[in-house]
Amino acid sequence: MDGLITALYAIPALGLVFQLGGYFVAQLPPLAPIILGSAAPLAFGALCGVMCERSGVVNIGIEGIMLASAFTGWIVGVAIAPVIGGSPSDFFGVTAPLLIALAAAILVAVLISLVHAWLSITVRADQIISGTIINIAAFGVTGYLNTLISQSSPTSAGSFVPFIPPASVANIPVIGWILEMFLNQGPIAMSLLVFVIVVQVMLYRSRWGLRTRAVGEHPKAAETVGIDVVRVRYRNVLIGGVFAGLGGAYLSMEATNSFQAGMTAGRGFIALAAMIVGRWTPLGALGAALLFSTFESVGQSITISPPSGQLGDLMSALPPQLYDALPYIITIIVLAGLIGRSIPPAADGQPYEREAAS
Repeated sequence: MDGLITALYAIPALGLVFQLGGYFVAQLPPLAPIILGSAAPLAFGALCGVMCERSGVVNIGIEGIMLASAFTGWIVGVAIAPVIGGSPSDFFGVTAPLLIALAAAILVAVLISLVHAWLSITVRADQIISGTIINIAAFGVTGYLNTLISQSSPTSAGSFVPFIPPASVANIPVIGWILEMFLNQGPIAMSLLVFVIVVQVMLYRSRWGLRTRAVGEHPKAAETVGIDVVRVRYRNVLIGGVFAGLGGAYLSMEATNSFQAGMTAGRGFIALAAMIVGRWTPLGALGAALLFSTFESVGQSITISPPSGQLGDLMSALPPQLYDALPYIITIIVLAGLIGRSIPPAADGQPYEREAAS
């Protein structure tokens, strides 16, 4: 086998392709938990987008909602940890301040989503403008408050810690590294898989899902059969806020133990791209998020530990900025339609006027 691999690697030009494939196969298992962790905020943001746009409401404010949630979760933990205290438990390092901070992060996301729903559904304002305002306000307010608070060097409430699976799990042939990828995570990232499956099933196998898709495709027809379009849209946007809040909380309370200004770093916008690539389905959005995070992780791996041989020489000669931009390049390529045309819900972004249904 080693001789065959060496012979394939030595083929002019085509050998580089085999070397690249071998590098991916070798690097993917150890990177798998990192890939899922990086995909978590993207997938939560994409779930928020699916919930909103499947009911006909465009929400480009996901970036701002996630950022506000990340800040709220961190600052609430800072404020109440000295008052409540408590030692981290063996269960994901959970403490009372962390749970309260997580609830506060989700609550803020829901409240911001309520504002977006009110502007988009009741006021019938331009949904793009509403989302843009949310993003600008979130960047400004969180950045300003973070500057003020960071001057006092506050102590955070800690963070959720990942579950460490037994070593025997990783040694299971073929699927061991996949199981470790899903198990070696904190509670928020683990909950992502549950939410994706539940929303996928509910969206296509429940009465609520049928109504949601009907409202997103043809709200006037939905109203004529007794579906309250306004209520469905409000409910979905608020549920989407819960997912965006979890994505933001993951950044400051699980992936890190701190908050930095603008720490979402465009993840909300990439989440929208993941939603589109995933064709407005939860499973598709998760797959797209994993695709983006895979290229991000592999790009970082190439920068730190490039492959050996001709492929390594070639990759080392390329500027490292190229690998940093790799997930964004992949995003553009995919959105350009190379995987097929993505068709949004027919009424996506269209304000609904109830009196027009009669």
